[in-house]
Amino acid sequence: MDRRAFLIGSAATAAALSSPRFSYADQTSPDLVPVWKEIEKRHDEAVQRLQNWIRQPSIAAENRGVDEGCELTMQMLRDAGFQSVMKAPTDGQPGIFATLDAGAPRTLGVYFMYDVKQVTPSEWSSPPWDAALVEKPGLGKIVVGRGAVNQKGPEATFLAALHAIRGAGRNIPVNLVLVAEGEEEIGSPHFPQVVRRPETLAALKKVDGIFMPGASQELDGSVTITLGAKGVVELELVSSGEKWGRGPEHDIHSSEKARVDSPAWHLIHALNTLVSADGNQPMVPGFADKARPLSPAEKQMIEVAAKRMDEELDKKAFGVKHWVNDVGWEESIELLMSKPTINIEGLVGGYTGPGGKTILPHRAVAKIDMRLVPDMTAAEALAALKAHLAKQGYGDVEVNMTGGYDPNSTALETGIIQTQIKVYRAAGIDPIVLPRSPGSWPGYVFTGEPLRLPATHFGLGHGEGAHAPNEYYLIESANAKVQGMDGATRSYVEFLYALAG
Repeated sequence: MDRRAFLIGSAATAAALSSPRFSYADQTSPDLVPVWKEIEKRHDEAVQRLQNWIRQPSIAAENRGVDEGCELTMQMLRDAGFQSVMKAPTDGQPGIFATLDAGAPRTLGVYFMYDVKQVTPSEWSSPPWDAALVEKPGLGKIVVGRGAVNQKGPEATFLAALHAIRGAGRNIPVNLVLVAEGEEEIGSPHFPQVVRRPETLAALKKVDGIFMPGASQELDGSVTITLGAKGVVELELVSSGEKWGRGPEHDIHSSEKARVDSPAWHLIHALNTLVSADGNQPMVPGFADKARPLSPAEKQMIEVAAKRMDEELDKKAFGVKHWVNDVGWEESIELLMSKPTINIEGLVGGYTGPGGKTILPHRAVAKIDMRLVPDMTAAEALAALKAHLAKQGYGDVEVNMTGGYDPNSTALETGIIQTQIKVYRAAGIDPIVLPRSPGSWPGYVFTGEPLRLPATHFGLGHGEGAHAPNEYYLIESANAKVQGMDGATRSYVEFLYALAG
């Protein structure tokens, strides 16, 4: 869903084509003009590369096409100039470890994911694996497909920057160490095994920081930098007659409810103990004891951000009319940045098809995610949940963690953050800065022990629909304020040269 007002029509298209390019690297590297020409020359090639990537399903949750997705990603890295590209086996789906030695004084770490979320094709206006190029009124030409913006579009655009630099006869200005995984969309359960291989750790200890490519622009051209992300625990709670010792061991006729216990109601009552009556406050003892409150500096960031962001557009995007407890706009952002949560993703038990089916189900499942803020850990949150359920008399409810990890944080003063701020400002964008993203990514493996590296996201361009139908990435922009794929490619070139300097 579009979250910002935008221009339409041929006038906007002309403005986009004539909009100023970046100047940060040009101030010290006027010979980059050949790189800009290569980007334009290789536009169709870059788009086709992205389309081919989208057309390869790689869904870890369904174990669908992941090996093929890994092999395709490895080949794309080789084509972009990485001299060493190795598959990194794990107890789950394989990761990738790749290096590009440019003989440069500085080294940058890069994080990729090659897996994508599941799809329900009937919900899409364009088939999710077709990678169709379509016109989106007022925005321009987009590519529609699963993974288009999360994250194959931005990642393919970063690779396009490497192709353009090399195609112009230039050396990549920094060395690169890349790690990729195929399980991000299921909570990265085995990603530490990729990063903590001895050869990978040795290479990562030489980098100045880690970044993940992203399409950071809203439709008004604005960019928000987040100094970290919440952690997450993904799990399922399972109530069954077999495990409980009460209720049926298989589905039975609902008339038997008069004398037989219900595992479904048992699960519902267990869920009710996790949160306050309104569902908004976690009530698990010990769960949030270590949650770090916002610092004065972080509150100041939020105060500034609240004045620059549009509350009504956010509400419209999410389809909501009220924030919890009817708090104001600034306080809602504070909650988003600082509050740990326990959320029901899905709740399934028994028959859910058309009409009725009078059964007493023997099993019910709740999909849960818990979001964590700094100083909380996934292990401690999980332990607190299990202890609470047992104390409340629900020790029979199975707790199966399917993925998750700790929060991560990077200081505003670090070089990689300050460099991206400079690049954005050179492009005429004054970025909004927030303490962290309310979403999650496994940056903790970089920011935590033993590496303790700064980690961030960077990249211009635009896309929407991550995890949703009709996910898209902007290819050719009709909006003067937002970069298409070529402009986003230029932003990565600028970023690499700025880091080198």
